[in-house]
Amino acid sequence: MGVPTQPPAVLRAPMDPPLYDTIGKNYRAQRKSDPRIAAFILRALGDARSVVNVGAGAGSYEPADRKVVAVEPSMTMIRQRRRDASPAIQGIAEDLPMRTGCVDAAMAVLTLHHWHDVARGLQELRRVARDRIVVLTYDPSASGFWLTNEYFPRIANLDRRLFPAIDAIGSQLGQASVMPVPVPKDCIDGFLGAFWARPQAYLDPDVRSGMSAFANLPGLDEGLLRLRGDLENGRWTERFGPTPMATELDIGYRLVVATAR
Repeated sequence: MGVPTQPPAVLRAPMDPPLYDTIGKNYRAQRKSDPRIAAFILRALGDARSVVNVGAGAGSYEPADRKVVAVEPSMTMIRQRRRDASPAIQGIAEDLPMRTGCVDAAMAVLTLHHWHDVARGLQELRRVARDRIVVLTYDPSASGFWLTNEYFPRIANLDRRLFPAIDAIGSQLGQASVMPVPVPKDCIDGFLGAFWARPQAYLDPDVRSGMSAFANLPGLDEGLLRLRGDLENGRWTERFGPTPMATELDIGYRLVVATAR
């Protein structure tokens, strides 16, 4: 199968109901491309003119100046794509419904931890991409930040199990480079680490709805109660408040860039 060219085509494939069919109904409102993070991805894509976005969600970080096709398992997510968005295929990373070498580049943004078989999914990225592969992920060996370390350690423990090691990603992709992607203080993409300098945001259920880490999390109310109390009594500011000069923070997000052949 080649790359679809006319939006808003959606090709369906049979599969088990994805997680985001349940938790992703408000996703587009919370998850938006942050231009500073997008700049990392665009530089990594280089001169690639055709791109597949695997685990595409509602379409964040898809370059507007390239020919793009999205692959996403959740119809709930696909339905939230803009009317003028690139065409989408309902499918999974481990079995991309695309022919070998049909695009210049394959990208995958904060999605590897949702794949059932990461090694197979990465092999599929290599199969369909002629030139390069760009993966934004989280390093499970990173020290994290105050939210998971102090208030929700279950998230930190889960991330260590779900996110593949950076070295393992590199070994699957071949010759790869890794660079840190610091999170801006005013990041507009509502992923887990986006509000490291704005702790009140984590108390908002709408904000948390864009973060899969909070889905069915044991001890959620207890952690939120502690965070609320520490914000009210000043303990959070005393222990974790950023300095006025802090504009970004490296909390473990990494961009892995590899040649496809």
